[in-house]
Amino acid sequence: MAQLAPSRRDGSVFDEVAAEYDRSRPTYPDELVDRACRIAGIGNGDEVLEVGCGTGQLTGSLVARGLRVVAVEPGTRLMSLAEQNLGGHGEVQFVNARFEEAALPPGRYRAAFSASAFHWIDPDVSWRKAARLLVPGGTLALIQYCGLDDPRTSDDQSALLTSLARIAPEVAANWPAYWDLTAIAAGLEQRRDNVSEAWAWVGSHDLARAEARRLFSDVRFATVPIVAEHTADELTGLLRTISSYSRLSRDQREGLENEHDMIYERLGRPIRSSTVAVLVTARRSAVG
Repeated sequence: MAQLAPSRRDGSVFDEVAAEYDRSRPTYPDELVDRACRIAGIGNGDEVLEVGCGTGQLTGSLVARGLRVVAVEPGTRLMSLAEQNLGGHGEVQFVNARFEEAALPPGRYRAAFSASAFHWIDPDVSWRKAARLLVPGGTLALIQYCGLDDPRTSDDQSALLTSLARIAPEVAANWPAYWDLTAIAAGLEQRRDNVSEAWAWVGSHDLARAEARRLFSDVRFATVPIVAEHTADELTGLLRTISSYSRLSRDQREGLENEHDMIYERLGRPIRSSTVAVLVTARRSAVG
């Protein structure tokens, strides 16, 4: 399932379900991490910033490439699990704070990464502060998963969305549209003069700011489509880590979980869904 466009007040719910988040949220494709590192021109020993590390889904990939990571994470439970997961491997400095309030040295980092987190930051702060923290020419690399329109999984995804519309219509009404790869590429291409507009569009978030056009240039993107298979319990576990789940009533939660069980039993196989991992990078402009 795709991430629902959030209210930024909902970001704290992830810390409340940190263990489920750690079990259910996927890591990010090596292909995209490698591409971001190549664009940024970084490698072993370079210091980078990670905004919203969660339980370390991306952090582990960064330290595996020899990068020194300063990881900002407001959730204490999430950050504790990230520390446990890394198990002392690599050089990571954790900063337990909201990015808006984190005291970080300006003009220091060759790259700033954020995976499925940048939309939780106040956009009147996020683009400007990210530019200020990067060295001139430094790279901002944003990664997230989105739902994908894919004929291989369309029947399964339609069944899930139909159930959602019946049981939680207020959530389904705001569910992001699924596009195919061609439409995603075209939409990003149309918005590549402003990284904030590109990122806002692909994730269905209210993030676009005109000043980002001045702060960042050389916007690039890449995608990796993925077909995932879930048991009913796995799908329910993933649903519990989506911010809108916290706003559902107990009856709605039980209804969706029962629907997952029935769809799984009817299919007689794992429930399939298509997502696409999207990478958008931009280079800090000299004027930034």
